[in-house]
Amino acid sequence: MTAERGDVLTTPTPQRAADPLGEPLARALEGDEDAFGEVWRLLHPPLLRYLRVRDRDTAEDIAAETWLHVVRDLGRFSGGPAEFRAWVFTLGRHRAIDAGRARAARPSTPTAEVVDIGTAPSAEAAALERVDTEAAVRLVASLPGPQAEMVMLRVVAGLSVAEVAAIVGKKPGTVAVNVHRALKKLARTHRARAARG
Repeated sequence: MTAERGDVLTTPTPQRAADPLGEPLARALEGDEDAFGEVWRLLHPPLLRYLRVRDRDTAEDIAAETWLHVVRDLGRFSGGPAEFRAWVFTLGRHRAIDAGRARAARPSTPTAEVVDIGTAPSAEAAALERVDTEAAVRLVASLPGPQAEMVMLRVVAGLSVAEVAAIVGKKPGTVAVNVHRALKKLARTHRARAARG
């Protein structure tokens, strides 16, 4: 759609939706603890999903350590929501790499799993909500590690191709091609599984 002004036809520039992270992040950077809670609620679920693809067993521990680093270094952060999101996922990736190295250096002996029997408002509803998310995360985790990581950063974390490229140390074109191929492969795999029932 164009608008005529005088003798010049102009195309209105589309308005981008405001990033929901913007306002709470600005308040959190000023020291508002409630706003930091909002930031955490917005970023923690995608961070945890990303980390589960990298390391399912220790994802929650790595996420907790990531948030400790965020809290510690928040006063030194400068930038907007996109930079903050990239910073949090970069910290998470580094913590995951460190955890993998530590595990390789000190192999552990498996023990019995501790079952959390805490109460939830509706266990049935929570279980149904998690089924699709967990299935999607498992499907992405079936990709080769670097490709799965790029998909999680691009799709789940919502980072730009350039931000993902900076985090994983690849060229933006390489990231774009890998994510595109991975999504096509995931779609084929999903269709094949759905056809089998």
